[in-house]
Amino acid sequence: MADRRHRVPSRAVPAPQARDKLAFLLALVPWLLEHDRVSVREAAAHFGVTAEEVRSSVSLIAMSGIPGDTASYQHEDLFDIDWDAFLDDDEIAITQHVGIDDAPRFSAREAAALIAGLQYLQALPENADRATLRGLVAKLSHGASAEPSQLAVAHGEGGDVLALVRRAVTEGRRLRFGYLNSRGEREEREVDPLRVESIDADWYLRGWCHLRRALRTFRFDRMSDLVLTELPIEHTPEEVRLPDTLFEPSDEDLEVTIEAAPEVIGLLADYIPDGALTSEVGDRIRTTLRVSHYHGLKRLIAGLPGTVRVVAPEQARRAVAEWAAAGLARYA
Repeated sequence: MADRRHRVPSRAVPAPQARDKLAFLLALVPWLLEHDRVSVREAAAHFGVTAEEVRSSVSLIAMSGIPGDTASYQHEDLFDIDWDAFLDDDEIAITQHVGIDDAPRFSAREAAALIAGLQYLQALPENADRATLRGLVAKLSHGASAEPSQLAVAHGEGGDVLALVRRAVTEGRRLRFGYLNSRGEREEREVDPLRVESIDADWYLRGWCHLRRALRTFRFDRMSDLVLTELPIEHTPEEVRLPDTLFEPSDEDLEVTIEAAPEVIGLLADYIPDGALTSEVGDRIRTTLRVSHYHGLKRLIAGLPGTVRVVAPEQARRAVAEWAAAGLARYA
């Protein structure tokens, strides 16, 4: 078959396009190996290029390889394809490849660690149905140097809640549950579930609360005694505008004036209401936050040590100061 290789003319690639051509080749070769035999049209559609670009790249593949011990290219040192299928039927099948099997593989321990991380990502609500993550797990399992240890990432206590809430969202049915609000008070809520989201390890339900008659966000770990009712939801995602930010201000929020270093203002953006007045005070920026309770404020300030100072009201200053003093006393 070596003499057939010279029947395919090669084209010089202009210098400005050389980097794109190389990137395409690096993506094309493993894709072809994974799909065994494909048509030029299929490859062009998959990568969004012309059929002629695919044919040209396949010709370059057959001229690529790794020199052997003689420092010269022999037939076994080059890629090869099914030239009859390529020239007569416009099909691509790599019949010989070099170097790829010699690439370093993940050890069993490394693959197990990566698989555990991917399983954690799959456990998050927004990734639960991602076929891409499942495919990566399968590839790591088969591509490691040895069989990875069997690990499983538990869904935790939120697993049952997640399953029930997702079912409510899918079927468009109202949820009834007890909820521990930000002030530590337990209330009975009936909610039209609209969306499930997560931030780090915390999961949230966004829905229309019939008690508050407004859109609200509920943390899974504060929900109890969930009941999936037979009542259909009255408010749908098409009717209710879901803001881009997970947390929305309410009339019950508390206003707190702070002075913060400029570099952390962006981290506080979710707590700064629209239209809040800001001013420069020395090397700091004074602005207003809205928080649901002072306990949340204490945690927020503690997470940005030395960069945020509470100015007013006095009750907020005292709450943060007393909490910090109590924490310091535990080290005494």
